[in-house]
Amino acid sequence: MLQKIVWLAFAGACGTISRYALYEITAKAKIGQLPLGTFAVNVLGSFLFGLLYSLAQRKLNISGEMRMVMLVGFMGAFTTFSALAFETAQMLKSAQWLLAFGNVFGQTALGIAALVAGVLIGRGG
Repeated sequence: MLQKIVWLAFAGACGTISRYALYEITAKAKIGQLPLGTFAVNVLGSFLFGLLYSLAQRKLNISGEMRMVMLVGFMGAFTTFSALAFETAQMLKSAQWLLAFGNVFGQTALGIAALVAGVLIGRGG
């Protein structure tokens, strides 16, 4: 049990550092007022989650515990729903209704599409 917790903590730290790095690379880019840092992290994270899940299930010989470490530890720390919620709340606070809707809908729709793409690619088609 302790070993699993240590692996989850390590994977979470790696996911957090990866999220921060990607956010910093993309944060300066914007489409209008839409914050692309969180957008990029969540959509890419959804794709990677689907890809890792599919590869772990079908192609890689990975134990259930290691899948949990990858998906819960790394991917859970890499994606960031709380940042989506905060940024959207800020948009709503400043009455940017369309932008807030586009942020939530765009990340959700593209996130689901990216997850499905990752699963399909992981399955080999």
